[in-house]
Amino acid sequence: MKIGVIADIHGDYTALTTALDRLEHQHRVEHILCAGDLVGRGPRPEEVVQLIRQRGIPSVKGNHDEWAAGVSADSVRYLESLPINWQQRFGSNSIYMCHGKPGSNVWGLYRDHVSDTLLNMMLGSLKADVLIVGHTHVPMFIRVANGIVVNPGSLYTFDSMRATSHTYGILNLPELTFDLYDLTVERMEPVAI
Repeated sequence: MKIGVIADIHGDYTALTTALDRLEHQHRVEHILCAGDLVGRGPRPEEVVQLIRQRGIPSVKGNHDEWAAGVSADSVRYLESLPINWQQRFGSNSIYMCHGKPGSNVWGLYRDHVSDTLLNMMLGSLKADVLIVGHTHVPMFIRVANGIVVNPGSLYTFDSMRATSHTYGILNLPELTFDLYDLTVERMEPVAI
């Protein structure tokens, strides 16, 4: 099973539509998940929220989604309704998704800040094979004994002081592998993480 993973859209509707088109028509994923920050900084937050809603893409609440500006009252209610943590089974695998780290959409996981021991304990306590995070805008794939931790990086492509990776990912189950793709290039070959 192939699951598309996106995060940190930040109101960039053009990047979102490009990623969704690739995930559905070229990668042919069966599901798409979003690790938060639909809005914030970008030019078209309302359209991003509406598209995520229309497509029924499971999403978690990012820190920018808590401070939503430039969207309708209906979209604010939708963003407020998003969970901080989300978990679901896909076949034999349990996926746990959050924006920053479990229980927090403000603090992120960086590879050089976490040990394999901590990640094993985290996956074990969550009873998850896969932990999907966002927030840092830094792509990540870590395999430990209890499963994997992945971050697809960030989609947004507008001018900003905030770093962006312009990437999305594909989670392969039950193999527990993760492929990362650069949104800004025409040729869709996995990039190294």
